[in-house]
Amino acid sequence: MKAAVYREHSKDPRQVVKIEDIDTPKPKANEVLIKVEAASYNYNDLWGIWGEPIKIPMPHISGSDIAGTVVEVGENVTTNIKVGDRVASHPNLTCRVCYECTSGREYDCISRKVWGFQTGPLWGGFAQYTHLPEVNVVKLPDNVSFTDAAAICMVGMTAWHMLVTRAKIRPGQTVLIMGGGSGMGIAGIQIAKLFNCDVIATAGNKDKMDKCLELGADHAVNHREADWYKKVRDITNRQGVDIIYEHIGKTVFPQEVGLLKMGGTLVSTGATTGYDSAIDLRYLFFRGTNLLGATQGTKAGLEEVIRWVSKGRIKPVIDTILPFGNMVEGHVKMADSQLFGKIVTTPQRL
Repeated sequence: MKAAVYREHSKDPRQVVKIEDIDTPKPKANEVLIKVEAASYNYNDLWGIWGEPIKIPMPHISGSDIAGTVVEVGENVTTNIKVGDRVASHPNLTCRVCYECTSGREYDCISRKVWGFQTGPLWGGFAQYTHLPEVNVVKLPDNVSFTDAAAICMVGMTAWHMLVTRAKIRPGQTVLIMGGGSGMGIAGIQIAKLFNCDVIATAGNKDKMDKCLELGADHAVNHREADWYKKVRDITNRQGVDIIYEHIGKTVFPQEVGLLKMGGTLVSTGATTGYDSAIDLRYLFFRGTNLLGATQGTKAGLEEVIRWVSKGRIKPVIDTILPFGNMVEGHVKMADSQLFGKIVTTPQRL
């Protein structure tokens, strides 16, 4: 089969990511083999190529979000997953037996790994075929396309976990969605609107701001402007926001904390501009601020998102679909941040 493989790290994906012929994997007893029809990109794909912030198994196949067709099942597969099923990946690999997992908190499992990022050698979604444990696949409704499913899995599941599970979003709240033009931001806007919240989205230019408004955001602000947080405060009539949906990090974090209402919540799942931020601790204790972290999410959360996609209430936004032979262009484009929505590659189309 064809797979996108890299055997060394580089800041330039074009130097190291190559389409190679490798053996088609065989599923283990508890796994299914999937013919990959669509796979989408995430920022952790770049981290893997760069070799930071963590070490990963080499040689490496990236890709955490896939959708496709089951072509083989292991002998111990006991669920209703069968050959011919249309499925998508739940990329949160956990032990399933520890206290956290059996408490419904698989995202806190000490053994948790992000499939396609921390797994390998040669175990990820950017390939014509891949394998996953049966508990890490979800069935797709017939009206959800492979490309839409691949585009929503990781970001939709994580956004649901951030807003619903962690921040406990309630109807009518004011929610600030940072980076509204990213895959994470697009999912966050739409989930917040499911709860009839007043949504303020930020983006890096006017075009992306306008697209955030088209998605349903009530207001849009350019977070690249020095006084962006003042504009957010003005939109709220200086009352502040209930929830901040954060994944940008260092450049905006101190200002974000200052925008929260009394008892407000900031939930973070990333830090693309840097990790070493600072805050005024008076906001933390005087205002009773909740600072929460969130990574990945539950399989149940992913199934909720897929259900809303099938109902047309969450709409995956795809910036670009690339044939597999040109898939490295997606890494370059994502690194340049010149996109609105997700990039998808189609491994069966070279």
